[in-house]
Amino acid sequence: MTAPRRIAVLLSGAGRSLENLLERIAAGSLAAEVAVVVSSRADVRGVRLARRAGVPVEVVERGGRDVEAWSRAIFAPCRAAGAELVVMAGFLHLVAIPADFADRVINIHPSLLPAFGGKGFHGDHVHRAVLARGCTVSGCTVHLVDDEYDHGRILLQRAVPVLADDTPESLAARVFAAECEALPEAIRRFRAPG
Repeated sequence: MTAPRRIAVLLSGAGRSLENLLERIAAGSLAAEVAVVVSSRADVRGVRLARRAGVPVEVVERGGRDVEAWSRAIFAPCRAAGAELVVMAGFLHLVAIPADFADRVINIHPSLLPAFGGKGFHGDHVHRAVLARGCTVSGCTVHLVDDEYDHGRILLQRAVPVLADDTPESLAARVFAAECEALPEAIRRFRAPG
């Protein structure tokens, strides 16, 4: 099988990566189905986007739960939807990966890991750090998710130049364009373990 038939998408915000995936699925360039969206917040654009697209949505807020209990609650709808692959697309939380989802959870990160990864490195925080360091290249990484922030095995990376007049916003736009290509490519290449 060249791509999972059913994916679950975890998000916490605007859902731009979800929107990209839905557009590519609709255009026939990504052979997948978003079976469920799980959001850590109810009041975000990503939830509204999924509902408008007819994708089932589960909002699983952390509340007072510990990481283990919260992770079980997050992966339950993924399991119930028959997801072969879970895609973290702007999901900003550390979770414990259940045994049945080991090597079946991927994340898209806006830097060339291992640089500019870990707790607190997301969104504009990453791009500001890249510019402050004086890097001439940035990009994005799709990696397997384990129980540490931005740590699992790298599946693919896409580099973009950092320009002399870049702002965090202009760099973010170029990196996101690379993400829009890298994430669908990683999903296409994915092979379920076993």
